[in-house]
Order: sequence, then structure tokens, then C-alpha cells
Amino acid sequence: MPGGAERILRRRIGSVKNTKKITRAMELIAATRVARAQQRAKAARPYAEQLTGVIEDLAAAGADVSHPLLRQAEKVENVAFVVCAGDRGLAGGYNSGVIRSAEAEIQALRADGGNYKIIAVGRKVNDYFKYRGFDIEKDFSGFTDNPTYENAREIARSVRDLFDAGEVDQVELIYTQFISMGTQEPTVRRFLPLESTESIAESGGGNAEAVAGYSFEPSPEGVLEDLLPRYVEARLFAALLDAAASEHANRQRAMKAATENAEDLIVKLSREMNRARQESITTEIMEIVSGAESLNDDQAVTRLDLILDHLHPEHLIAEHAHQ
Repeated sequence: MPGGAERILRRRIGSVKNTKKITRAMELIAATRVARAQQRAKAARPYAEQLTGVIEDLAAAGADVSHPLLRQAEKVENVAFVVCAGDRGLAGGYNSGVIRSAEAEIQALRADGGNYKIIAVGRKVNDYFKYRGFDIEKDFSGFTDNPTYENAREIARSVRDLFDAGEVDQVELIYTQFISMGTQEPTVRRFLPLESTESIAESGGGNAEAVAGYSFEPSPEGVLEDLLPRYVEARLFAALLDAAASEHANRQRAMKAATENAEDLIVKLSREMNRARQESITTEIMEIVSGAESLNDDQAVTRLDLILDHLHPEHLIAEHAHQ
């Protein structure tokens, strides 16, 4: 039927318009959340910087401890990978970028004869590696788009337990670093062991005079020993906040692209529908003209006049504007 194609296209246009409304709403929500995530990351930065500064000053003043978090393995054979991605999709290449980086690191370790443990942060990480037969040591999910410090503390505790028990020689942190709204990069960083206090003193820019006038209880070494686990938690929390901001930024871009694609598809389908309508009308005109010529039917001529009136330019413009 000539009108069948027109009805199908009309339904498709309606479906694409509904999809466009959803993607547009998701784009606006992601834009709001990425701004909030940036603010949270900015608010958490002074704590991490002050904590790092105190550790550097204590190290520069000569405080030295033998802490499990500073243990350096002679040979790295067992590595834990903390892989941070999202719980949901529809975020462009956000999840796949982190997962690819993690898989490449794991395969390189296995090729060298090493063993791995995966701490999956985010449902997408867990689903991907479990489906492909990788061993998941622990998984955390349900908070990746809005992490709290308690989430970072829970993950850090699990990682420290593995490291303190000697089950792993090294811990790698893999997440997406938020550089700007337009740039986010998957990043691989050594998480544990921490640098030695000598290295912190040399490279951190600590100032021994900054703590010279203070009295520490029980001792500078004791304070430094208590601060190192907090330092680990702060680093992990900063990475989670970066990852959350990156997820929202990627989702905003993906939904913006989806909305633009929907608009282009609506224009294309509208043109096809108009072409199908014109072909339907042309076919009907040809049938009426043929019938009128063969039968010399006045009623057919009257029907043709009605169709021609329907094709008046002003009527077509009004109909198009109504759609």
C-alpha cells in the first residue's frame, strides 16, 4: 500500500523523537553531575595536600619508620590491580579505556611469569573480567558516580590487607584521570609500596624547619607511621573523585552526540516520509487520470480537482508546520 511506508516512517520518527528527549535529559543531568564532581575533587584537594606536606616535613626532619606500606620487594612477582571504572554504560569510551589498559598490564605481567589479583571497582570492570575467566579478588560497586571517603577507606583497607600479608609485592592503581572537560586519560600508577621516607624527603620538597618547633606524641616516627595509611586513603579517594568526574564528562559528550544524531535522523526520515507521501499522491493522480480518460467520468475529474486543491502550496506548508 502506498500509505504503508508513510505510516512506518511516521512511527519511526516518533520513536526517534522520544529517544532524543531521553538523551537530551541524560546530557543535562551529566553536565550537572560533572560540575558537582569537580567541586568535590577541588574541596578534597586541600586535605590531601596538607597531609602530604606534613609527611614530607616529618621525613625531611629525619623521621624514619619501618612501615609495612614501605616494604620494597626484591623481585616483583605478584601484583594487585585496582581497576576503577563505572557501574553503568552510556558513557562513550570511558569504561572500555580503563579496562583495555588494565587488561594490557595483566597480560604483560602474565607473559613475564607473574601472578595477578584484580580488585574491581565498578560493575563494568567486574562483569568484563569475570565473563572472560579472570580471577576477581574483590569487587566494589554501587558508588562509582558519587564516591565517598568511606568507600575509599574500605577499598584501601582491602588493598593494605593483601599487601601487609605479603600476598602481593606491588599494587597498581588504574583509573581515568580528569584533566579538563574535553580531556580524560586512562592512567596507570603505582599505588603500593609507598616511596621510602628518604625519597619523600628528597623529592617532596619537605621543610624540616616547619616542624622544628612542635612536640610530637608519642614521637615524630609514631605520627608518621599513623599518617601513612591516611595518605593511602587520600590518594585513593582523589583517584575515585577523578574517575567520577571523568565518567560524567564522558557521558555528557556521549549523550550530546546521541542527541545530535537523533536530530539528523529525524530530518532524514522526515524527507523520506515526504517523498513517500508525494509518491503516494502521484500514484493516485495517475490512477484517476487514467480512469477519467478511459471512462470520461465527471466524478473522477471532480476527485482530481480535490486532490489538486490538497496539493496547494499553502496547504502543504501548513501541514508541514503542523508536523
